[in-house]
Amino acid sequence: MASEDVAQLADSLAKTKVGEGELSYKGRGLKFDNAQSVEELVKDVENFQGLQALRLEGNTFGVEAAKAIAMALEKKSQLECCYWSDVFTGRVRAEIPPALTSLGSALMTAGAQLRVLDLSDNAFGPDGVKGIDALLKSSVCHTLQELRLNNCGMGIGGGKILAAALTVCYKESSALGSPLKLKVFIAGRNRLENDGATALAHAFKMMGSLEEVHMPQNGITHPGVTALASAMEHNPQLRVLNLNDNTFTKKGAIAMAEALKKLRNVQVINFGDCLVRSEGAMAIADALMEGLPILRELNLSFGEITQEAALVIAQAVRDKAQLEKLDLNGMFFFFFFFFCTYGLDDEGEPEEDDEDDEDEDDDEDEDDDDDEEEEDEEEEEEEEEEDNEDDGVKKTEQDTVSTPVSSSCPPDVASFLSFPSPDKLLRLGAKRALLIEQQVDVTDAAKTVEAFLKISSVFKEESEVKNAVLDSVDAVLKKAFSSPSLQSYSFISVLLVMLGLIKSEDKVKPVQVVPGHLLALEHAVRQDYFPREYVAVLQAFVSRQSKSVGSCASARSTLLSTLAQIRPEC
Repeated sequence: MASEDVAQLADSLAKTKVGEGELSYKGRGLKFDNAQSVEELVKDVENFQGLQALRLEGNTFGVEAAKAIAMALEKKSQLECCYWSDVFTGRVRAEIPPALTSLGSALMTAGAQLRVLDLSDNAFGPDGVKGIDALLKSSVCHTLQELRLNNCGMGIGGGKILAAALTVCYKESSALGSPLKLKVFIAGRNRLENDGATALAHAFKMMGSLEEVHMPQNGITHPGVTALASAMEHNPQLRVLNLNDNTFTKKGAIAMAEALKKLRNVQVINFGDCLVRSEGAMAIADALMEGLPILRELNLSFGEITQEAALVIAQAVRDKAQLEKLDLNGMFFFFFFFFCTYGLDDEGEPEEDDEDDEDEDDDEDEDDDDDEEEEDEEEEEEEEEEDNEDDGVKKTEQDTVSTPVSSSCPPDVASFLSFPSPDKLLRLGAKRALLIEQQVDVTDAAKTVEAFLKISSVFKEESEVKNAVLDSVDAVLKKAFSSPSLQSYSFISVLLVMLGLIKSEDKVKPVQVVPGHLLALEHAVRQDYFPREYVAVLQAFVSRQSKSVGSCASARSTLLSTLAQIRPEC
C-alpha cells in the first residue's frame, strides 16, 4: 500500500474515531440536510462490520438525511448503543418526529438489541416522544439498560407517553421470560411536573431494576416526589438519586426519607435546591442513622434548613466511613439573616402572611439603612483618621468589619473597637477584658463575632499582647455563650461567613483573615464555655481548601489539630 493511501486511511480513521465496535462522528458540527450530504457517513456505517455503537452527537440531521442513515442501519443487527444527543440543532420541531421514526423503524427491522439510547439535548417535546414510542415498545428495547432523555422538553404529555411505552415494554418482555431491566434513567430539565413524574413512578415501581435516577429541574412538587419515593422503595439496587431543583417541602422530604430507610445501596443523594425544610431534613437525618451504610455524597444545599437541623444532619453522617462530600451550603447564613429580618413562626418555618408586601417594605428599609450606614461610616472614618495619625496606626483590610460604637462607650474602648491595634489594647489597662465585655452586645451574634474578630486581629506571640488578646476573647465569648438571649447557632454561622468559609446571600464582605483570628479561635475551642456541638461544624469548614485562610497555613493547621482532638457532644 502506498504511503499516501496509508495516510488517507489514517485520516479517515481519525475523523470517525473508530474504536472496538464503535463508529463516531461525535462533535464534528456537521450539517446534514439530505441524502447526498450524508453519503460518506452512510458508507462508513455500511462498511463497518460488527457495528455496536454509533455516535452522532454534536451534528444536525434533517429528515432526508435521517432516512438515508436509517436504510444503512437496517442491516446492523449487532448495534447496541445509540449516542444521538444534540442531533437536531437548528431544525424545525416538525422535522424531528419523522426523523426519529425512521431511525427507530430501521432498528426494529434490523432486530437490534439496544443497551443504551441517548437522545438528550434534543428539544423535541411531546411529539418527539411519539417519534420513539414504537421503538420503546418493541423488542429492540427489551434489553435496554440506559435511557437518557435529558433536556428534551417532554412536558407532562411526553412524560405520560414515555411511561406508557416503558410499561408496555416491561410487560411484553416479561411475558417472553426476559423482563426489561432498565438501570439508568436520565430526564432532567423536561418540565414533567407532578403528573409526568407520577406516571413514570408507576413504571419505575413495576421494573424495580433502577440503579441511577436523574430527574433535576422538572417542576415536581410533593405529590410527584411522594410518588417517586414510593417507586424508589421497589428498586433495591438504587445507587444514585438526583432530584435537584424540584420542590419537596416537608411532605415530600419525609416521604423520601421513609423510602431511603429501606435502601441499602444508595451512594449519591442530590436533593439540593429542593426546599426540604427543617422537618424534612430531620427525617432524612433519621434515615441516615438507620441505613444508607455506603453513602458517598449528600447534597441538601439551599433547602431552607435551620442551623439546628443542619447540625443534626452533620452529626448523622459522622459514622459514614465512605462519605466524601456533604453539601449544606446556603443553610447557616440564610437562616441567621432570615431570622433577624423576618422572624420565624413557632415551628421554625418562615412566616408566609403578607409575604409580598413585607418583602417590598423590607427592600425599601434596607435601601434607606444602607444609605444611613454609608453616611455614618464616612463620618466615623473622618473622626478616627486624626486618632490614627496620633497613634501612628495604619488602617488595614481587616478593619472592614464595622463595630457600632455606643455613645456611652469609654473613648479608649471605642477607639480600639473601631480601629484595633496592639498598643490600644494594652493601653486599656488591667481591666481591658471587663471594659470590652461591657461594651459588646453579646445578645447579638453579629456584634459578638465582630468584636471577636477585632480583638483577635491584633494577636501577637509577644506574651503581653497575646495574654491581653486571649483574656479579652474569653471575657466576650464566655459572656456570650452564657447568655440565654444569644441565638447560639447564629454565632457560628456569622463567624464562618466573616472568615470567608461559606458564602453569604447578602452583601456582607468577609474580613481579611490573619493568623490571629485562627489562633484565638483555637484557644477558644479549648475552653469550657465553647459549645462542643460547634466542633464538627468548624472542622468540616476549616478543613476545606479555601482562599480565605490560604495565607494562614500554620495557624489553620494548629486549629485543625486541636479540633481533631476534641470530642464533640453527640
